[in-house]
Amino acid sequence: MTTTQPNSDLIRTEQLRENIAAALIRARRRTATLTDCVDEAELRAQHSPLMSPLVWDLAHIGSQEELWLVRDVGGREPVRPDIDELYDAFKHARSNRPQLPLLGPDEARGYVGAVRDKVWDVLDRSPLRGNDLVEGGFAFGMIAQHEQQHDETMLATHQLRTGAPVLTAPAPPAATTVVHGEVMIPAGEFVMGTSTDPWALDNERPAHPVHVPAFAIDAAPVSNAQYLEFVADGGYERRELWSERGWSYRREAGLTAPQFWERDTDGRWWRRVFGAPRPLRPEQPVVHVCWFEAEAYANWAGKRLPTEAEWEKAARYDPGTGRTRAYPWGDADPGPGLANLGQRHLEPADIGAYPAGASPAGVHQLIGDVWEWTASGFHSYPGFRAFPYREYSEVFFGGDYRVLRGGSFGTDQVACRGTFRNWDHPIRRQIFAGFRLARTVDREEA
Repeated sequence: MTTTQPNSDLIRTEQLRENIAAALIRARRRTATLTDCVDEAELRAQHSPLMSPLVWDLAHIGSQEELWLVRDVGGREPVRPDIDELYDAFKHARSNRPQLPLLGPDEARGYVGAVRDKVWDVLDRSPLRGNDLVEGGFAFGMIAQHEQQHDETMLATHQLRTGAPVLTAPAPPAATTVVHGEVMIPAGEFVMGTSTDPWALDNERPAHPVHVPAFAIDAAPVSNAQYLEFVADGGYERRELWSERGWSYRREAGLTAPQFWERDTDGRWWRRVFGAPRPLRPEQPVVHVCWFEAEAYANWAGKRLPTEAEWEKAARYDPGTGRTRAYPWGDADPGPGLANLGQRHLEPADIGAYPAGASPAGVHQLIGDVWEWTASGFHSYPGFRAFPYREYSEVFFGGDYRVLRGGSFGTDQVACRGTFRNWDHPIRRQIFAGFRLARTVDREEA
């Protein structure tokens, strides 16, 4: 008697193999876009002590791919064991990397190409099951995410560089609906995190129930127009709006507006977008603000930043069914009509541009456009297990970090889920970060 089960398993494995290949190809095309558009001198240059030279990111992408896929998964001979330490992110601070004997641009391109050639053979031969590292294609998905995360970092480096613009993309879609006000989220339990997504990283695991008291959350991120009111009302000069640390940093760094905002002699505000000055778009989510700026704005507005659990409940919980979904709109992968992701555009879209991507409760643009600062520090979930190495998440737990959620226009969909957690220091402004507000509700409102 024959059975269709083996054939079904084979079909699923081959589909997974195709999905992995597509994710790896998409990441590499983007890496090429970000590194082929500038000359050798710019690839070697350091545009900020907060960022690596682009050529370091390029070779580091290949180094991680070699370590995990060629050596660990494939069991193959090393391609360049002599550069392991050179491209170990924990060995050398970003500010010191230009002084290292880095591979030149042509050598770096040749290296990442040689590694990828071996990876295709490893992928063809891997059963994609049998141990935690390859089950569901995890290691391949981890490397695709790693490359896309560095692509977003390189995109931030492009925003910091001076000179003529070198990146192009179509403008984001216009708003098609009016979004304003706040949404009430009732008290109750929901399932936070995941135990089933095969490519989820260790800090997203495991899924666990969390009871969240009733709260209200803004239906949209804070816009440029709203933030401009804070600036005009003296928000950067009013000590009472800032925490002690925030005020100290504001004074030390001389903050007077979001990074890349400029005011001309006629009082008009402009924003520099990858080398091109553009008039400030009022309905665009504010971007390039640090956590301390977001906190001060929240105090000015009489609200607060949402906790990480509140953000995820607003993004994933469906009150109609009681289910926790993968994304605000459901379980379907992000498409161009649902969210502004993947560097399809080079800036956030105006608020109201993605009504199909709203949550069941009516919260808009939770995915894409801008990373959103939350009130929460970066900690492990109950039952956390470091995998496949401690340095991905565990060493950062409990440090001076704040969690960001939702991804930005520069985040690829492979590295953006309703459970995906990003974290950074509260002073960081070069990242594509904005925020939305929340508030606690009283019993009568709930």
